[in-house]
Amino acid sequence: MPDGGLAALMFILSSQGVSVTPEQIQHQFPGRRIGVVEMIRCAKSLGLKARSVTTNWERLAHTPLPVIAAMRDGSFLLLGRCGEDSILVQAPNAPRPSMMSRAELEAAWDGRLVLMTKRATLTDLARRFDITWFMGAIHKYRWLLGEVLVASFFLQLFGLISPLFFQVVIDKVLVHRSMSTLDVLAFGLVAIAVFEVVLGALRTYLFSHTTNRIDVELGARLFRHLLALPIGYFQARRVGDSVARVRELENIRNFLTSSGLTLVIDLFFTVVFVAALFFYSPQLTWIVLASLPVYVAISAGVTPLFRRYLDEKFARGAENQAFLVESVTAVETLKAMAIEPQMQQRWEEQLAAYVAASFRVLTLGNVASETVQLVSKLVTASILYVGAKLVIGGSLSVGELIAFNLLAGRVSGPVLRLAQIWQEFHQTRLSIARLGDILNTTPEPAYNPSRTALPSVRGDISFEHVTFRYRIDGPEILRDVSLNIPAGQMIGIVGPSGSGKSTLAKLAQRLYVPESGRVLVDGVDVAQIDPSWLRRQIGIVLQDNILFNRSIRDNIALADPALPAEKVIEAATLAGAHEFILKLPEGYDTIVGERGGSLSGGQRQRIAIARALATNPRILIFDEATSALDYESEHIIQQNMAQIARSRTVLVIAHRLSTLRMADRIVTIEGGRLIEDGTHETLMRTGGRYATLHRLQSGLPDVGGKPAVASHGAARSATPNTIETTALSIAQGTHAAR
Repeated sequence: MPDGGLAALMFILSSQGVSVTPEQIQHQFPGRRIGVVEMIRCAKSLGLKARSVTTNWERLAHTPLPVIAAMRDGSFLLLGRCGEDSILVQAPNAPRPSMMSRAELEAAWDGRLVLMTKRATLTDLARRFDITWFMGAIHKYRWLLGEVLVASFFLQLFGLISPLFFQVVIDKVLVHRSMSTLDVLAFGLVAIAVFEVVLGALRTYLFSHTTNRIDVELGARLFRHLLALPIGYFQARRVGDSVARVRELENIRNFLTSSGLTLVIDLFFTVVFVAALFFYSPQLTWIVLASLPVYVAISAGVTPLFRRYLDEKFARGAENQAFLVESVTAVETLKAMAIEPQMQQRWEEQLAAYVAASFRVLTLGNVASETVQLVSKLVTASILYVGAKLVIGGSLSVGELIAFNLLAGRVSGPVLRLAQIWQEFHQTRLSIARLGDILNTTPEPAYNPSRTALPSVRGDISFEHVTFRYRIDGPEILRDVSLNIPAGQMIGIVGPSGSGKSTLAKLAQRLYVPESGRVLVDGVDVAQIDPSWLRRQIGIVLQDNILFNRSIRDNIALADPALPAEKVIEAATLAGAHEFILKLPEGYDTIVGERGGSLSGGQRQRIAIARALATNPRILIFDEATSALDYESEHIIQQNMAQIARSRTVLVIAHRLSTLRMADRIVTIEGGRLIEDGTHETLMRTGGRYATLHRLQSGLPDVGGKPAVASHGAARSATPNTIETTALSIAQGTHAAR
């Protein structure tokens, strides 16, 4: 059944000048029909402004058209020109538009519209990450935050009224023994207290609700950017360090929404309270004002040391996070090598260093806080001393002195909070710098209308004078490599470890970008192809594959959750996994555990092969894919290889040369250069590097008649592979002869 939501979305995107294919949209939401939420998310990811509104017929005339209308039955209509009692509509899959009466539309329409429009300006992708990154989400909820601000304003206002009540009670009620006035004041205090509690609870609810929505939006943006970063970013950093940087988002958001609002209120009411203090007694007010520079000096003196201690605390924390993740991930190796005491000792040392750094931050903060409190107490003592003299002199009443003291506390409170905010500001600056390591890193090229999505991939792969290195100052991993792989050909890639075999495969997927030269697929430079689309055309199986904590079915159909069960079984059968899956208690619904821990290494590898085959990719890459398989499982894969490779381009990277017996060509890479290219027979006759590797693995004599294995012990250790690889070599020769 056609997806009406997708068709409607495609129409609106086209009207906004956005060129995108249905396949690219479906890739964002695999296995799901396109609804209102998906439409908004997709439009935003393509750089449009989008939102859903609930409206009625009367307001349609003032709505920019065309728009998408959601129907009660779950379908969608495109609304065009609107008249007094009728409107031009088009069903997404209808050949032409038609007119619909107001009554018909109101009967079928649920009132929701999806609005989309271009942004006023293009996002400056080169702009560095700073505080303005958060402003969009905060501005979006400005009315809710404004309500929180208003509630905070009235709560502070109540704080201004309370001292007046105390003044009246002391100067009027107690002096004149006016019980009726006391009853009125008591009732007023109770009413204000109740109202203050209700308003405070409402403010807390609004604030929590708003900040939670901001957290979700900012967290989603950050995670989307993190996943869009090139693979080199993650290879250059520890997992724990990246996780620690992501957590800085909450600190920044807390400062902007909590401390930021407090700052606005505190600054305003500090001025109001100071004015009120002058009204009571200018002489006492100058005592309060004289303390303000002292607060500022304390904060300014502590800040540099505080920043240094915070830097050290973060570094220690990130190191602990990375060590913990590494230890838990490698717990099997830890136990197998019985090195728990060593790791425990290292953890205790690192934890002690982190606790010491945290203690220094806490101690410095406490010293600054207690110093400020000391100044505050001295100010209070001075106010009482001078105020008492004024009361005795008759220029100030007792009630006015108490009210002044309460108001002075209201002034010092905001000032103390401002000093605390100053420290939080510096911590936020550090958090921004740390988070900037992620958000200032340029992501992989995202969807761009100028990038190509080929209609169908044949599978031609070409490397033209490709040179690659991981770092600018690092050694060349590949050096002027040129290689052409025609569609449908199976090519074997051999060479010693570190020669650049796997790098070549990653360049084909655009996971790496060459320093010079070009990589082409079907004659098109991969730099001009949408990377996400390109990778969906390539199936990849690594030596160590990660399975997710889901069912076997979900892991095989990971790239396409809507994949029919028969396709899943077909892929598992080709990979030699179907039989062992059926023997499991839950079959294809068996949960594999974290990283596939409930399965053996060979079982995980076969499921990974099935996962690569499930989407029927035109290009397959086996990077040491069968090295972890037992001989029986490998034999099944080799038997099915002809069917697996049919109509596909296959790159097989292997150290075990027996896995290349069906390859049409074999290339040898050494020192980053392509040194040999030919069939097995040709390379064996040439007597080069490949022939040497083959004889070493087979235990056969070299060209001069000397044994390839240097010693009897070495030969004996090679014996288990000798029979297999020799037989495979004979089979290769027989196959070639045929």
